[in-house]
Amino acid sequence: MEVNVLNVSGKETGAKVQLPESVFGIEPNDHAIYLDVKQFLANQRQGTHKSKQRNEIAGSTRKLYKQKGTGGARAGSVKSPLFNGGGRVFGPQPRDYSFKLNKKLKSLARKSALSYKAKDNNILVLEDFNFDNIKTKTYIKMEADLNVTNDKTLLVVAAAENNNVYLSSRNLKKTKVISVEQLNTYDVLNAGKLLLTTGAVKTLEEALA
Repeated sequence: MEVNVLNVSGKETGAKVQLPESVFGIEPNDHAIYLDVKQFLANQRQGTHKSKQRNEIAGSTRKLYKQKGTGGARAGSVKSPLFNGGGRVFGPQPRDYSFKLNKKLKSLARKSALSYKAKDNNILVLEDFNFDNIKTKTYIKMEADLNVTNDKTLLVVAAAENNNVYLSSRNLKKTKVISVEQLNTYDVLNAGKLLLTTGAVKTLEEALA
């Protein structure tokens, strides 16, 4: 798949770049995408949820009332799960939600997500660029010139970490700047448009092909 290369002003440079079929033109595997997204979201969970069981509740251990003759069920402790303020039965406990996936499966998931984006013509290729200083206004102008300002997130993928561009965009809600090393299936699918630099295309081919 051949794509025109644009500059930060949104104009064609005259150059073209070939998106490798092995990364952007495969038959997508939906199950691989599902597993990779599931792992990504699971890894975001802190797992620090905790409720107290009856042995952890602070309270008196005296018997509340006599065993017989009240007409009600017998009760031995105010910490019983049956009472308001008592312990909780089978409540959440701290745990680690992360799980392992094979590298080949994760690579397949990312290639599948990128292939969906290419199929829907939601990929733009930009020549390698940088900002002279950290300025959000410069980044907003670039988005406007490229005509990629919409309701969905814009994902910008550079070959390596680009500090000036990243910090210029960090304060904006519907944009995300990452390097190829940080690319994940969830971000690709969540983005409306995918903006790749020419360097990122080459690096992606080496990393995923």
